[in-house]
Amino acid sequence: MATLILNASEILTMAGPEGPRAGKDKGTLGLLRDGAILVDKGVIVKAGPKAVVLTEPLARGAKMLSAEGRVLMPGFVDAHTHPLFVAPRLADFEARLAGKTYAEIAEKGGGILSTVNGVRGAKEADLTAGLRLRALDFVAAGTTTIEAKSGYGLDLDNELKLLRAMRAVSSRGPLEIVPTFLGAHAVPPEYKGRKEEFVDRVCEVMIPKVASEKLAVFVDLFCEKGYFDLDDLRRIAAAGTKAGLKLKVHAEQLSRMESLGAAVKLGAVTADHLDCVEEGDMPALAHSRTVACLVPGSNYFLGKPYPPARRLLDSGVAVALATDFNPGTCPCLDMRMIVSLACTQMKLSPAEALVSATINGAHAAGLGATHGSLEPGKIADIACFDVEDHRELAYWFGAAKTRWVMKRGELAWKAP
Repeated sequence: MATLILNASEILTMAGPEGPRAGKDKGTLGLLRDGAILVDKGVIVKAGPKAVVLTEPLARGAKMLSAEGRVLMPGFVDAHTHPLFVAPRLADFEARLAGKTYAEIAEKGGGILSTVNGVRGAKEADLTAGLRLRALDFVAAGTTTIEAKSGYGLDLDNELKLLRAMRAVSSRGPLEIVPTFLGAHAVPPEYKGRKEEFVDRVCEVMIPKVASEKLAVFVDLFCEKGYFDLDDLRRIAAAGTKAGLKLKVHAEQLSRMESLGAAVKLGAVTADHLDCVEEGDMPALAHSRTVACLVPGSNYFLGKPYPPARRLLDSGVAVALATDFNPGTCPCLDMRMIVSLACTQMKLSPAEALVSATINGAHAAGLGATHGSLEPGKIADIACFDVEDHRELAYWFGAAKTRWVMKRGELAWKAP
Protein backbone atom coordinates (compact mmCIF):
# COMPACT_ATOMS: atom_id res chain seq x y z
CA MET A 1 0.00 0.00 0.00
CA ALA A 2 1.19 3.49 -0.81
CA THR A 3 1.97 5.97 1.97
CA LEU A 4 1.01 9.64 1.86
CA ILE A 5 3.04 11.90 4.17
CA LEU A 6 1.36 15.18 5.08
CA ASN A 7 1.44 18.08 7.56
CA ALA A 8 5.14 18.96 7.45
CA SER A 9 6.20 22.49 8.37
CA GLU A 10 8.89 22.18 5.69
CA ILE A 11 9.89 19.49 3.22
CA LEU A 12 13.48 19.71 1.99
CA THR A 13 13.37 17.79 -1.27
CA MET A 14 16.95 18.67 -2.37
CA ALA A 15 15.55 18.57 -5.92
CA GLY A 16 17.94 19.98 -8.50
CA PRO A 17 20.19 19.21 -11.44
CA GLU A 18 21.94 15.93 -12.00
CA GLY A 19 25.31 15.62 -10.34
CA PRO A 20 26.55 16.93 -7.00
CA ARG A 21 25.38 20.42 -6.14
CA ALA A 22 27.93 23.20 -6.54
CA GLY A 23 28.08 26.84 -7.56
CA LYS A 24 24.64 28.46 -7.61
CA ASP A 25 23.04 25.17 -6.53
CA LYS A 26 25.23 24.60 -3.46
CA GLY A 27 22.45 25.63 -1.05
CA THR A 28 19.34 24.72 -3.03
CA LEU A 29 16.98 22.86 -0.69
CA GLY A 30 13.94 22.44 -2.93
CA LEU A 31 11.90 23.65 0.04
CA LEU A 32 8.14 23.05 0.21
CA ARG A 33 5.94 24.57 2.91
CA ASP A 34 2.52 23.18 2.03
CA GLY A 35 3.82 19.96 0.59
CA ALA A 36 3.28 16.23 0.60
CA ILE A 37 5.21 13.09 -0.27
CA LEU A 38 3.74 9.98 -1.86
CA VAL A 39 5.67 6.74 -1.44
CA ASP A 40 5.01 3.33 -2.96
CA LYS A 41 7.08 0.14 -2.97
CA GLY A 42 10.00 1.87 -1.29
CA VAL A 43 10.25 4.65 -3.89
CA ILE A 44 9.22 8.31 -4.05
CA VAL A 45 6.26 8.63 -6.40
CA LYS A 46 5.77 12.36 -5.93
CA ALA A 47 7.03 15.12 -3.68
CA GLY A 48 5.53 18.54 -4.25
CA PRO A 49 2.72 20.91 -3.35
CA LYS A 50 0.01 19.03 -1.45
CA ALA A 51 -2.69 19.93 -3.97
CA VAL A 52 -0.61 18.42 -6.78
CA VAL A 53 0.40 15.26 -4.91
CA LEU A 54 -3.23 14.57 -3.94
CA THR A 55 -4.16 14.32 -7.63
CA GLU A 56 -2.00 11.21 -8.02
CA PRO A 57 -4.16 8.08 -8.37
CA LEU A 58 -2.10 6.26 -5.75
CA ALA A 59 -2.88 8.99 -3.21
CA ARG A 60 -6.49 7.77 -3.07
CA GLY A 61 -6.63 5.07 -0.46
CA ALA A 62 -2.99 5.54 0.59
CA LYS A 63 -2.02 5.09 4.22
CA MET A 64 -1.63 8.49 5.89
CA LEU A 65 1.45 9.48 7.89
CA SER A 66 1.48 12.89 9.56
CA ALA A 67 4.69 14.85 10.13
CA GLU A 68 2.78 16.77 12.82
CA GLY A 69 4.23 20.15 11.87
CA ARG A 70 7.86 19.01 11.72
CA VAL A 71 10.63 19.15 9.10
CA LEU A 72 11.00 16.33 6.58
CA MET A 73 14.14 15.76 4.54
CA PRO A 74 16.15 12.95 2.94
CA GLY A 75 17.94 10.71 5.40
CA PHE A 76 21.55 11.74 5.89
CA VAL A 77 24.10 10.00 3.67
CA ASP A 78 27.32 9.72 5.67
CA ALA A 79 29.99 9.21 3.01
CA HIS A 80 33.06 8.54 5.19
CA THR A 81 33.01 6.19 8.20
CA HIS A 82 35.18 3.55 9.86
CA PRO A 83 32.47 1.82 11.94
CA LEU A 84 33.98 -1.64 12.51
CA PHE A 85 36.18 -1.82 15.59
CA VAL A 86 36.28 -3.52 18.95
CA ALA A 87 37.01 -0.80 21.52
CA PRO A 88 37.47 2.96 21.88
CA ARG A 89 41.03 4.32 21.91
CA LEU A 90 40.90 5.91 25.35
CA ALA A 91 44.67 5.80 25.93
CA ASP A 92 45.16 7.73 22.68
CA PHE A 93 42.57 10.25 23.85
CA GLU A 94 44.38 10.88 27.12
CA ALA A 95 47.77 11.06 25.41
CA ARG A 96 46.50 13.63 22.94
CA LEU A 97 45.07 15.72 25.77
CA ALA A 98 48.52 15.61 27.35
CA GLY A 99 50.04 17.09 24.18
CA LYS A 100 51.18 14.01 22.25
CA THR A 101 50.95 14.22 18.46
CA TYR A 102 49.28 11.72 16.11
CA ALA A 103 52.74 10.45 15.09
CA GLU A 104 53.99 10.16 18.67
CA ILE A 105 50.94 8.17 19.69
CA ALA A 106 51.43 5.81 16.73
CA GLU A 107 55.11 5.32 17.62
CA LYS A 108 54.08 4.15 21.10
CA GLY A 109 51.76 1.47 19.69
CA GLY A 110 48.59 3.53 19.64
CA GLY A 111 46.65 4.87 16.69
CA ILE A 112 45.42 2.70 13.86
CA LEU A 113 47.52 -0.32 14.80
CA SER A 114 46.02 -0.54 18.28
CA THR A 115 42.59 -0.93 16.70
CA VAL A 116 44.04 -3.47 14.25
CA ASN A 117 45.13 -5.64 17.19
CA GLY A 118 41.58 -5.66 18.53
CA VAL A 119 40.03 -6.52 15.18
CA ARG A 120 42.51 -9.32 14.50
CA GLY A 121 41.56 -10.92 17.81
CA ALA A 122 37.81 -10.69 17.22
CA LYS A 123 35.46 -13.18 15.61
CA GLU A 124 33.53 -12.14 12.53
CA ALA A 125 30.26 -12.84 14.34
CA ASP A 126 31.21 -10.47 17.16
CA LEU A 127 32.23 -7.73 14.74
CA THR A 128 28.95 -8.18 12.90
CA ALA A 129 26.96 -7.94 16.12
CA GLY A 130 28.80 -4.78 17.15
CA LEU A 131 28.21 -3.15 13.78
CA ARG A 132 24.54 -4.08 13.91
CA LEU A 133 24.16 -2.15 17.17
CA ARG A 134 26.00 0.86 15.74
CA ALA A 135 23.81 0.70 12.66
CA LEU A 136 20.76 1.30 14.82
CA ASP A 137 22.49 4.31 16.39
CA PHE A 138 23.15 5.76 12.93
CA VAL A 139 19.50 5.35 11.96
CA ALA A 140 18.29 6.87 15.23
CA ALA A 141 20.37 9.95 14.38
CA GLY A 142 18.63 10.31 11.00
CA THR A 143 21.27 8.59 8.83
CA THR A 144 19.91 6.04 6.37
CA THR A 145 23.05 5.26 4.35
CA ILE A 146 26.76 5.19 5.14
CA GLU A 147 29.95 4.53 3.24
CA ALA A 148 32.02 2.24 5.48
CA LYS A 149 35.73 1.48 5.23
CA SER A 150 37.67 -1.59 6.23
CA GLY A 151 41.30 -0.89 7.10
CA TYR A 152 41.51 -2.25 10.63
CA GLY A 153 42.57 -5.73 9.54
CA LEU A 154 45.55 -5.00 7.25
CA ASP A 155 45.86 -8.59 6.09
CA LEU A 156 43.72 -10.54 3.68
CA ASP A 157 41.72 -12.65 6.13
CA ASN A 158 40.94 -9.83 8.51
CA GLU A 159 40.06 -7.33 5.81
CA LEU A 160 37.69 -9.89 4.31
CA LYS A 161 36.23 -10.44 7.78
CA LEU A 162 35.43 -6.73 8.09
CA LEU A 163 33.90 -6.47 4.64
CA ARG A 164 31.78 -9.58 5.15
CA ALA A 165 30.49 -8.14 8.40
CA MET A 166 29.44 -5.00 6.52
CA ARG A 167 27.61 -7.06 3.92
CA ALA A 168 25.80 -9.06 6.58
CA VAL A 169 24.58 -5.97 8.43
CA SER A 170 23.61 -4.06 5.29
CA SER A 171 21.66 -7.01 3.91
CA ARG A 172 19.42 -7.09 6.97
CA GLY A 173 18.95 -3.32 7.26
CA PRO A 174 17.74 -0.84 8.17
CA LEU A 175 21.07 0.94 7.58
CA GLU A 176 22.40 0.71 4.01
CA ILE A 177 26.18 0.30 3.86
CA VAL A 178 28.37 1.09 0.85
CA PRO A 179 31.65 -0.84 1.42
CA THR A 180 35.14 0.51 0.77
CA PHE A 181 38.33 -1.54 0.88
CA LEU A 182 40.95 0.46 2.81
CA GLY A 183 43.70 -2.15 2.94
CA ALA A 184 46.33 0.58 2.72
CA HIS A 185 45.33 2.30 5.94
CA ALA A 186 48.70 1.69 7.61
CA VAL A 187 51.65 -0.68 7.19
CA PRO A 188 51.01 -3.66 9.50
CA PRO A 189 53.64 -4.71 12.06
CA GLU A 190 54.65 -7.80 10.09
CA TYR A 191 55.63 -5.56 7.15
CA LYS A 192 57.46 -2.92 9.18
CA GLY A 193 60.23 -1.43 7.02
CA ARG A 194 58.85 -3.24 3.95
CA LYS A 195 56.09 -0.93 2.79
CA GLU A 196 56.64 -1.68 -0.91
CA GLU A 197 56.10 -5.40 -0.29
CA PHE A 198 52.88 -4.62 1.55
CA VAL A 199 51.62 -2.42 -1.30
CA ASP A 200 52.46 -5.29 -3.67
CA ARG A 201 50.24 -7.57 -1.61
CA VAL A 202 47.43 -5.02 -1.48
CA CYS A 203 47.50 -4.62 -5.27
CA GLU A 204 48.21 -8.18 -6.36
CA VAL A 205 46.33 -10.25 -3.80
CA MET A 206 43.95 -8.28 -1.62
CA ILE A 207 42.22 -6.05 -4.17
CA PRO A 208 41.58 -8.90 -6.65
CA LYS A 209 40.17 -11.11 -3.88
CA VAL A 210 37.92 -8.36 -2.51
CA ALA A 211 36.65 -7.64 -6.02
CA SER A 212 36.10 -11.30 -6.87
CA GLU A 213 33.80 -11.66 -3.87
CA LYS A 214 32.06 -8.35 -4.68
CA LEU A 215 32.78 -7.11 -1.17
CA ALA A 216 33.59 -3.49 -2.00
CA VAL A 217 32.52 -0.69 -4.31
CA PHE A 218 35.53 1.55 -3.65
CA VAL A 219 39.24 1.27 -2.90
CA ASP A 220 40.84 3.87 -0.64
CA LEU A 221 44.21 4.61 0.97
CA PHE A 222 45.67 6.89 3.63
CA CYS A 223 47.97 9.10 1.58
CA GLU A 224 50.05 10.68 4.32
CA LYS A 225 53.67 11.10 5.45
CA GLY A 226 54.77 7.95 7.24
CA TYR A 227 51.95 5.94 5.66
CA PHE A 228 51.48 5.86 1.86
CA ASP A 229 52.80 8.21 -0.85
CA LEU A 230 51.82 9.32 -4.35
CA ASP A 231 53.46 6.33 -6.03
CA ASP A 232 51.45 4.05 -3.76
CA LEU A 233 48.31 6.02 -4.63
CA ARG A 234 48.88 5.55 -8.35
CA ARG A 235 49.58 1.83 -7.97
CA ILE A 236 46.56 1.18 -5.77
CA ALA A 237 44.31 3.26 -8.04
CA ALA A 238 45.46 1.24 -11.06
CA ALA A 239 44.87 -2.06 -9.29
CA GLY A 240 41.44 -0.89 -8.18
CA THR A 241 40.49 0.22 -11.67
CA LYS A 242 41.58 -3.13 -13.10
CA ALA A 243 39.41 -4.90 -10.53
CA GLY A 244 36.40 -2.63 -11.15
CA LEU A 245 36.64 -0.62 -7.92
CA LYS A 246 36.18 3.14 -7.88
CA LEU A 247 38.69 5.36 -6.09
CA LYS A 248 38.51 7.35 -2.86
CA VAL A 249 41.52 9.03 -1.24
CA HIS A 250 42.36 10.22 2.27
CA ALA A 251 44.06 13.38 1.01
CA GLU A 252 45.93 16.38 2.47
CA GLN A 253 44.90 15.64 6.05
CA LEU A 254 47.89 15.95 8.39
CA SER A 255 50.40 17.30 5.89
CA ARG A 256 50.51 18.51 2.30
CA MET A 257 51.32 15.63 -0.05
CA GLU A 258 49.86 17.01 -3.30
CA SER A 259 47.58 14.00 -3.09
CA LEU A 260 44.51 16.05 -4.01
CA GLY A 261 45.93 16.88 -7.44
CA ALA A 262 46.83 13.24 -7.98
CA ALA A 263 43.36 12.12 -6.85
CA VAL A 264 41.69 14.49 -9.31
CA LYS A 265 43.90 13.31 -12.18
CA LEU A 266 43.08 9.69 -11.32
CA GLY A 267 39.34 10.42 -11.39
CA ALA A 268 38.71 9.80 -7.69
CA VAL A 269 35.05 9.96 -6.67
CA THR A 270 36.07 11.78 -3.50
CA ALA A 271 39.09 13.36 -1.90
CA ASP A 272 38.54 13.32 1.85
CA HIS A 273 39.69 15.55 4.75
CA LEU A 274 41.59 18.26 2.75
CA ASP A 275 42.78 20.09 5.86
CA CYS A 276 45.98 21.14 4.07
CA VAL A 277 44.45 22.05 0.72
CA GLU A 278 45.73 25.29 -0.85
CA GLU A 279 44.08 27.97 -2.97
CA GLY A 280 45.85 26.77 -6.09
CA ASP A 281 44.27 23.33 -5.76
CA MET A 282 40.73 24.60 -6.01
CA PRO A 283 40.24 25.41 -9.72
CA ALA A 284 41.18 21.92 -10.89
CA LEU A 285 39.01 20.36 -8.18
CA ALA A 286 36.08 22.59 -9.11
CA HIS A 287 36.33 21.56 -12.76
CA SER A 288 36.55 17.86 -11.94
CA ARG A 289 33.96 15.28 -10.92
CA THR A 290 35.73 14.69 -7.62
CA VAL A 291 33.71 15.62 -4.53
CA ALA A 292 35.50 17.21 -1.57
CA CYS A 293 34.35 15.13 1.39
CA LEU A 294 34.98 17.10 4.58
CA VAL A 295 34.90 15.59 8.07
CA PRO A 296 34.92 18.45 10.61
CA GLY A 297 34.13 16.13 13.52
CA SER A 298 37.69 14.83 13.26
CA ASN A 299 39.10 18.36 13.35
CA TYR A 300 36.98 19.13 16.41
CA PHE A 301 38.08 16.00 18.27
CA LEU A 302 41.76 16.46 17.39
CA GLY A 303 41.70 20.21 18.10
CA LYS A 304 43.00 20.92 14.58
CA PRO A 305 42.20 23.79 12.18
CA TYR A 306 39.23 23.13 9.92
CA PRO A 307 39.47 22.69 6.14
CA PRO A 308 38.63 25.83 4.12
CA ALA A 309 35.08 24.79 3.31
CA ARG A 310 33.87 28.32 2.60
CA ARG A 311 36.62 28.92 0.03
CA LEU A 312 36.03 25.51 -1.54
CA LEU A 313 32.34 26.21 -1.99
CA ASP A 314 32.93 29.72 -3.30
CA SER A 315 35.43 28.29 -5.80
CA GLY A 316 32.72 26.06 -7.26
CA VAL A 317 33.82 22.83 -5.59
CA ALA A 318 31.15 20.22 -4.77
CA VAL A 319 31.38 19.60 -1.01
CA ALA A 320 30.02 16.66 0.97
CA LEU A 321 29.98 16.37 4.75
CA ALA A 322 30.60 13.15 6.67
CA THR A 323 31.33 12.08 10.23
CA ASP A 324 34.58 10.10 9.81
CA PHE A 325 33.14 7.98 12.64
CA ASN A 326 36.02 5.92 14.07
CA PRO A 327 37.47 5.01 17.48
CA GLY A 328 40.54 7.21 17.29
CA THR A 329 39.82 10.61 15.79
CA CYS A 330 36.02 11.02 15.64
CA PRO A 331 33.80 8.94 17.91
CA CYS A 332 30.70 10.79 16.64
CA LEU A 333 28.10 9.28 14.32
CA ASP A 334 25.56 12.12 14.51
CA MET A 335 25.42 13.93 11.19
CA ARG A 336 23.41 16.74 12.74
CA MET A 337 26.42 17.57 14.92
CA ILE A 338 28.56 17.60 11.78
CA VAL A 339 26.09 20.00 10.14
CA SER A 340 26.33 22.29 13.17
CA LEU A 341 30.16 22.23 13.08
CA ALA A 342 30.08 22.99 9.37
CA CYS A 343 28.01 26.09 10.06
CA THR A 344 29.70 27.40 13.19
CA GLN A 345 33.32 26.48 12.42
CA MET A 346 33.50 26.46 8.60
CA LYS A 347 30.87 29.16 7.92
CA LEU A 348 28.52 27.19 5.71
CA SER A 349 24.91 28.30 5.73
CA PRO A 350 22.44 25.76 7.16
CA ALA A 351 21.13 25.16 3.64
CA GLU A 352 24.63 24.52 2.24
CA ALA A 353 25.44 22.15 5.09
CA LEU A 354 22.23 20.15 4.64
CA VAL A 355 22.78 19.84 0.88
CA SER A 356 26.33 18.64 1.61
CA ALA A 357 25.03 16.07 4.11
CA THR A 358 22.35 14.57 1.85
CA ILE A 359 22.46 14.78 -1.95
CA ASN A 360 26.19 15.55 -2.12
CA GLY A 361 26.85 12.80 0.40
CA ALA A 362 24.92 10.47 -1.88
CA HIS A 363 27.12 11.43 -4.84
CA ALA A 364 30.20 10.95 -2.65
CA ALA A 365 28.99 7.42 -1.91
CA GLY A 366 28.31 6.70 -5.60
CA LEU A 367 24.53 6.80 -5.05
CA GLY A 368 23.54 10.21 -6.38
CA ALA A 369 21.17 8.78 -8.99
CA THR A 370 19.06 6.93 -6.41
CA HIS A 371 19.58 8.50 -2.97
CA GLY A 372 19.94 11.83 -1.21
CA SER A 373 16.87 13.72 -2.45
CA LEU A 374 13.10 13.34 -2.39
CA GLU A 375 12.43 13.17 -6.12
CA PRO A 376 10.24 10.79 -8.14
CA GLY A 377 11.93 7.45 -8.73
CA LYS A 378 14.40 7.81 -5.88
CA ILE A 379 14.62 5.57 -2.84
CA ALA A 380 12.22 6.66 -0.09
CA ASP A 381 14.74 7.35 2.67
CA ILE A 382 13.14 10.09 4.77
CA ALA A 383 13.94 11.60 8.16
CA CYS A 384 11.48 13.58 10.25
CA PHE A 385 13.06 15.94 12.78
CA ASP A 386 11.40 17.52 15.78
CA VAL A 387 11.91 21.09 14.57
CA GLU A 388 9.77 23.52 12.60
CA ASP A 389 12.50 25.29 10.60
CA HIS A 390 15.43 23.58 8.85
CA ARG A 391 17.86 26.10 10.36
CA GLU A 392 17.16 24.56 13.75
CA LEU A 393 18.95 21.40 12.64
CA ALA A 394 22.26 23.28 12.89
CA TYR A 395 21.18 25.51 15.77
CA TRP A 396 20.19 22.90 18.38
CA PHE A 397 23.41 20.93 18.76
CA GLY A 398 24.09 18.12 21.21
CA ALA A 399 20.43 17.14 21.60
CA ALA A 400 18.45 14.36 19.92
CA LYS A 401 15.90 15.80 17.50
CA THR A 402 14.99 12.80 15.34
CA ARG A 403 11.24 12.02 15.40
CA TRP A 404 11.13 9.11 12.97
CA VAL A 405 13.12 7.62 10.10
CA MET A 406 11.87 5.84 7.01
CA LYS A 407 14.11 3.47 5.03
CA ARG A 408 12.94 2.32 1.61
CA GLY A 409 9.40 3.36 2.42
CA GLU A 410 9.15 1.59 5.78
CA LEU A 411 9.42 3.13 9.23
CA ALA A 412 12.80 2.01 10.55
CA TRP A 413 12.93 4.02 13.79
CA LYS A 414 10.58 6.15 15.84
CA ALA A 415 11.28 8.20 18.96
CA PRO A 416 9.87 6.69 22.14
